[in-house]
Amino acid sequence: MQYSFIKPRSKHLVSPEFKLLFFFFSITMGMLVLSYSFLKVKTLIYEGSVQELTLKGDTLKDSIVSMHVSIAYVKVQHRHAEGVYTENTVLKESIHNLFDLVPEKITLSQAILKENELILYGVTPSKDVYQFLLQAPLRSIFHRSYTSYYAMPNGWYSFVSKNYLDRPAQ
Repeated sequence: MQYSFIKPRSKHLVSPEFKLLFFFFSITMGMLVLSYSFLKVKTLIYEGSVQELTLKGDTLKDSIVSMHVSIAYVKVQHRHAEGVYTENTVLKESIHNLFDLVPEKITLSQAILKENELILYGVTPSKDVYQFLLQAPLRSIFHRSYTSYYAMPNGWYSFVSKNYLDRPAQ
């Protein structure tokens, strides 16, 4: 006698529907774990990059500061060089003007130019020639002027002229 019209099936502990559901659930969990791992690795890489870029930024800031210091130093050196160039130009013009001031009859053997002092050594045909042609212009430039004459065997005079400015040079 049969109590059922269908053939009995074997009963499984896990049904095929459950297996399918478990398979899809496993794939989903695997994808979530892989996504989390991928994002975690990328985050660590980006954090390392951020630290490197922060250090590089600090280094660049330090180099910018040192460049500003170097630029300031170069500007100071440039101003100093311009000052020296200007002083040299003025000195050159002063020396040129001094030699233009000396007449042809008077021969200079030595000229010493200091900050507030000019000392001239030379030869003149007579004291009057020196006094009228060279000493008068020197007296108009300098505050104090002293001249010593030494007679030479040929009748000419050797002279030493010391000329001073009382105020400091600016």
